[in-house]
Amino acid sequence: MGKGPGLYTEIGKKARDLLYKDYQTDQKFTLTTSSPTGVAITSAGTKKGDLFLADVNTQLKSRNVTTDIKVDTSSNASTSSFMYKFEFLVEISLLPLFTTITVDEPAPGLKAIFGFRVPDQRSGKIELQYLHEYAGISSSIGLTANPIVNFSGVLGTNVLALGTDISFDTKTGNFTKCNAGFSFTNADLIASLALNEKGDSVNASYYHIVNPSTN
Repeated sequence: MGKGPGLYTEIGKKARDLLYKDYQTDQKFTLTTSSPTGVAITSAGTKKGDLFLADVNTQLKSRNVTTDIKVDTSSNASTSSFMYKFEFLVEISLLPLFTTITVDEPAPGLKAIFGFRVPDQRSGKIELQYLHEYAGISSSIGLTANPIVNFSGVLGTNVLALGTDISFDTKTGNFTKCNAGFSFTNADLIASLALNEKGDSVNASYYHIVNPSTN
């Protein structure tokens, strides 16, 4: 077990991964190539019935800065039209580019994440994460005139942790999300309880290693 309680998203994550992660009902392939300079390119394709979806992800690493650029063909392409004086129309379809820039530890325990989507000018978001021996904090804000502000915080240790996750809409002045949860972790079990949807729903999970593998 690592030091500190981690972030709020890690509460109940082990059980969620056991239920949902890497379960594929469709045909999927992934191909990754990398270079000594820190560039990695991953191509993935998924066949859903007669439909084939593909995306390409490029990752560049330079010291403590990681840049991820993803082209997703399953998203709706934007179309730009240009009318020239010779009266013919040219249309160019642009697939969205999802870009994430991560700066790891500009200060001890801190991580900065900047994400945006091209050509959507309102999709920019900045997130700051801070990990401490007894706390984990994450805060993000959209780069718009009336952004949604997200904040989550966890206090405790790597054994017992208690946290909250809230979102505030600056345009309406309302809290759009208000969750709380706690988790208990030891060598062979993880138990968690979360109060979600402003108290309207309760999620509980229990992860227990019954027969650990041995060498």
